Formats: sequence, structure tokens, C-alpha cells
Amino acid sequence: MTEKTLLQLSHQVGEALGQLGARVTTAESCTGGWIAKVITDVSGSSAWFERGFVTYSNDAKQQMIGVSSSTLEKQGAVSEAVVREMAQGALDAAGADYALAVSGIAGPDGGSVEKPVGTVWFGFASKSDGTLARHQLFSGDRDAVRRQSTEYALQTLWEEFLKNKLDTV
Repeated sequence: MTEKTLLQLSHQVGEALGQLGARVTTAESCTGGWIAKVITDVSGSSAWFERGFVTYSNDAKQQMIGVSSSTLEKQGAVSEAVVREMAQGALDAAGADYALAVSGIAGPDGGSVEKPVGTVWFGFASKSDGTLARHQLFSGDRDAVRRQSTEYALQTLWEEFLKNKLDTV
């Protein structure tokens, strides 16, 4: 995935959001704001990008977007339950129409047998369509895992939420 391809995907997402009159927000951990960066590389993105939350620590997840300390303790930061709460919390905090959240282990350290390096959970929330969570296991170094995560998040937002909405507009 090249920067050019990420930019093209961001344009596609942005055009759809513009046509829908909708706004998106992000809650990012392992990607460290990369999704928000790619989104805001698109000129005019302020019309459809509300804000982004970089919630790298558990404290940030709790303080900024309301992730439950109980969920973090029981499930761990890299889990379906946490990304669902991240997405819903970001959606509520930003007052956006869509939110995407990501939490994972980009490496090279931090992996375990249960959650190896490359494990990434994605959460998506929509005011009208509820939440969705997905899990991926990416390969490569830290940069590759983060880049693949950025692409996957935008592609899934497009495929699962935006593409079908455009057909009904």
C-alpha cells in the first residue's frame, strides 16, 4: 500500500461522506493518528472530518472517549470490547455520524501467544447502523502493520457503511 493509494482511498471516503452530508471521527491507538493524517491529507476534509483522538494509553482511552476501566482490565486494550467502546465513545464525544477505532500490537515488542505482533482490532460506529468490530492479523514490521491497519480501517468504513448508503441517496 503506497501513500498514493491511501490518499485515493481517503478521497473516496471523503467524497462519499460529502455526498451523504456526514462527518467521521477516529479513535486511534497503534496507528498513532495515521488514519486522521491520511484523511486530512485530502483538501477540504474539514467538511467531513470532525476530529481525531489518539488514545495510545489506557488512561487516554478512559479520559478522552470513555472506555471503561473494567473492560480494559478484563479484555485488554487490544480486544473487540475495547474497540467497540472506543468507536462509540469517539462517536459520542465528537458528535460525528461515523467513527472508526483501532487498537493493536504493531511490534516489534508487546506480542504474546494469544495476541501476537500484528494483531489489530477495529471498531466502527454509526449513528444509524450501530457498531461493528473486526480483527486482523497483519505481517511485517511496525511500519507495515500500521500502514495495513490504516488501509483496512478506511476500506472497511467504505465497504461496510458508506458504499451502500450512497446507493440509497
